Amino acid sequence: MTTIVKIALRNLVRYRRRSLLTASLIAIGVMAVIVFGASAGAFRSLIVGQMTDAMLGHLQVHQRGYVASIDNLPLTMLLSPAEVAVVERALRDRPEVEAYSRRLKFSGMFSNYTETTAIRLNGVNPEEELRTIPLLASRIRQGAGTLHPGEILIPELLASGMGVAPGDTVVIVATNREGSVNAAQLVVSGVLGSVTGPGGRDGYVHIDDATSLLRMDEPEISEIAVRLREFDRLNESAGAIRRALEEGRAAGAIGPTEVHTWEGLSPFYNIAVMIDLLAASATLGLIALVLISVMNVMLMSVYERVREIGTIAAMGTMPRTILGMFIVEGLLLGLLGVLIGDAVAAGAILAINAVGPTFDFGRETGLVLAPRLDLWQMLTVSGVVLLVAVAGTVQPAFKASRMDPVEALRHG
Repeated sequence: MTTIVKIALRNLVRYRRRSLLTASLIAIGVMAVIVFGASAGAFRSLIVGQMTDAMLGHLQVHQRGYVASIDNLPLTMLLSPAEVAVVERALRDRPEVEAYSRRLKFSGMFSNYTETTAIRLNGVNPEEELRTIPLLASRIRQGAGTLHPGEILIPELLASGMGVAPGDTVVIVATNREGSVNAAQLVVSGVLGSVTGPGGRDGYVHIDDATSLLRMDEPEISEIAVRLREFDRLNESAGAIRRALEEGRAAGAIGPTEVHTWEGLSPFYNIAVMIDLLAASATLGLIALVLISVMNVMLMSVYERVREIGTIAAMGTMPRTILGMFIVEGLLLGLLGVLIGDAVAAGAILAINAVGPTFDFGRETGLVLAPRLDLWQMLTVSGVVLLVAVAGTVQPAFKASRMDPVEALRHG
């Protein structure tokens, strides 16, 4: 085996220019895939973090059918206080749950005494909400952003459109489930920027004010947003919570519920899927590049060395030895390209992190792209490239091993 490796190395050195060119092509492909994958993954994680940590939470629990009707914010599909207690008990029993927030969502009319428009409101306990979506505080554009009873956080769209500023008194009018209309005066404590842009009519009030506006004796809950300790275990945790709630339903303690991860609640999930598809396409492109490059080089190598192959075959070299010689040559060529590509990719990722490029997402500005050097991804890409390099060598190597020595010696 050592002899075969020495011969393969000698042949690569003998055709130095061609070997370096092919190794460079492989290295460029490896580097591009690793850097693109790391950058795309960092972008995806950053935007998902903005969506989940500033608005949605990692997952949400609703009464069955609520999400399908969420545009109307129906008050007929709420979790009762007893059902909320069952859900809270199930969440507290899960060690992977870091925090959760009860939300009472409803539609209302917003008035500054001269103009009136529609508004969507979230009645929350501010301490629960901030633990569950810690980036909520970063969305405050104006004002102190407190949320005591009697205060309201209003969306930026309403504030600019109706000329309302922190400290102003406004009126909220809401209709409860029975059709009874109620109104409340609230003080604007802050102006809330949207995660995805200037649009949006979602504001926040204290859950006590929401309960009072909707004339409830005890707060019924539209959704419970959940934050996990380990986001990577999202689907596993969602499945465990579903099973716990199904057990509660079987015991008659709760009605039918749904557990939705952020993926089923945000349209950005489709963009995330596109990013993953682009990364997969880049990997397929790399595979094609390596396969074509290595196969082309090895075919040229076989063609140029026909007489040499005939000579070693005539000296009694077994076909499997000739086959192995060319396969090892292709493997070494791929290994050289992989090592160069990995080194350049690692350097490029470190350079990107040192520069700290920024971008804007909606109204969020200055988000820093920080790709992570994923050793598992690097090993996976490198392993695939080496396998493809060997696969690209098989046909030329098989052709060389099957040459007739006499015909080979007559060649040229």
